[in-house]
Amino acid sequence: MNQERLLQVLLAPQISEKATFIAEKNEQVIFKVASTATKPEVKAAVELLFKVEVKSVQIANVKGKTKRFGRSIGRRKDWKKAFVCLKPGQEINFAAGE
Repeated sequence: MNQERLLQVLLAPQISEKATFIAEKNEQVIFKVASTATKPEVKAAVELLFKVEVKSVQIANVKGKTKRFGRSIGRRKDWKKAFVCLKPGQEINFAAGE
């Protein structure tokens, strides 16, 4: 796979209460990914950037919320979320300043 493409696949780690609970329970990490990303691309990107071994990847499409601004109704963008399951013993630490 093209290394330039892999660097654009992962947008940001999804850090929330639910994400933290999943990370501790299932050894999974959640990322916000490009809307065109595929499972093999996400797996390759995580392995390349964080030097860890990935067991599996699940992807969910998140629908954007409808919001009101006065009279007009707007809509947030749809986005993609990837649940990356790491092999036992592997860990990604976002808090450490590398």
